[in-house]
Amino acid sequence: MESSSDEEEVRTFVKVISEKYNPENFPYGQGLGVVVLSTPPGSPVKDRLFLPSILVLNYCGISKAGDKSDIAAFCAHVVELDLSYNQLNDWGEICTIVSNIPHLDFLNLSMNPLSGAELEPSMAEIFSRVRQLVLINTHVSWDTVHMLTQQTPELEELFLCLNGYNTVSESQTSCPSLRLLQITDNQLQAWAEVRKFGSMYPCLRTLVLANNSVESVGDTQENLQRLFPNLRSINLNNSGLSKWEDIERLNFFPKLEEVKAKGIPLLEPYTTHERRSLVLAQLPSVIVLNGGSVSNGEREDAERFFIRFYQDCPKQELPERYHILISKYGQLAPLAEVDLSPRCTLVDVRWGERVETVSLRLEQTVGDLKKHLREVLQLPTNGIRLFYINREMCSVLGPEELKWGCRALHSYRIRDGDEILVVPKVKSRCSSTDL
Repeated sequence: MESSSDEEEVRTFVKVISEKYNPENFPYGQGLGVVVLSTPPGSPVKDRLFLPSILVLNYCGISKAGDKSDIAAFCAHVVELDLSYNQLNDWGEICTIVSNIPHLDFLNLSMNPLSGAELEPSMAEIFSRVRQLVLINTHVSWDTVHMLTQQTPELEELFLCLNGYNTVSESQTSCPSLRLLQITDNQLQAWAEVRKFGSMYPCLRTLVLANNSVESVGDTQENLQRLFPNLRSINLNNSGLSKWEDIERLNFFPKLEEVKAKGIPLLEPYTTHERRSLVLAQLPSVIVLNGGSVSNGEREDAERFFIRFYQDCPKQELPERYHILISKYGQLAPLAEVDLSPRCTLVDVRWGERVETVSLRLEQTVGDLKKHLREVLQLPTNGIRLFYINREMCSVLGPEELKWGCRALHSYRIRDGDEILVVPKVKSRCSSTDL
């Protein structure tokens, strides 16, 4: 009885799609109708299901495939399959599913417990049609990875994040179809491990190494040109790069045009502007840096900044790029220092018969000035009115009241020697009987 109960609790691929896509969940007939001509007595499979070409079956508790003839009947049109966050721990079950989906292009097995699961070479051939394979946090062995890549002649994208890799086991057979490798959040440190990807995936265009502790780009120009002849994008975010030489070596990738290098120890001492400018000036062929496109104007500004940044360094400490940029722009004069301190002017403040010379900060507002004068001149705390008198134009313009509390003083064009007249604010005594 117990074994029968256990069998009833097994969640198969067939059972899950039968439950999720049965017609009762699609009262208006959405989706693609698939007719099953016959079902065995007692089968949980419905006679008709509405299955899309993209199946998302994550978090469904699937641990078995189910009847392969049902899978073939249901999934003849399916091209993408997401089985992430399930309980699949046997490649045999996975192969039963995949072998009966003839047009499968995308397969996501992330978060399934595949550590230690063995994949037979004969079964690996079943994945030959897959172009995108996602194995995030499955802890599959490198032997399994190599077996899959050897049998998938059209594989273009491979995701191996969060698998705990601290080394790379090199395959004797390359996978020339692979264009993108994402291997973020592992424990790779030595460039000697990273360089193995070049020989295994010679046509690689995008390499995402973010959140690994890669300490350097430790290779010669000749090796990087030979190993990564087609690499166009590299992501080194949150890596361990700590030397400018590592940034310079990125120029050795012959086709590199996009770089991400945020969160690296090398750039910690610099401001945000300095980081982007200094990195950009070192990478003349890069057209996208940290996700942002690089304009011609920004590149020139960065290169000029680079020259000025290093021009006072001892000759023996100057980077090679400095001399290249000097030959391009020549020696640059230091940028003029601009005084951004608040502008001040001296005016005479008149209060009755009393006159005081006061220094005004012109970025403050009229409201700020009123508070300042009350404190400095010990004026009454009740209301006051301020009038600005331009000494040169007073005979023509007369006094101008400063009555807008939020208006900045510089907008009145106040100059040294002008005058501020302070008068008490008289409350109106007019009543309705006076009208």
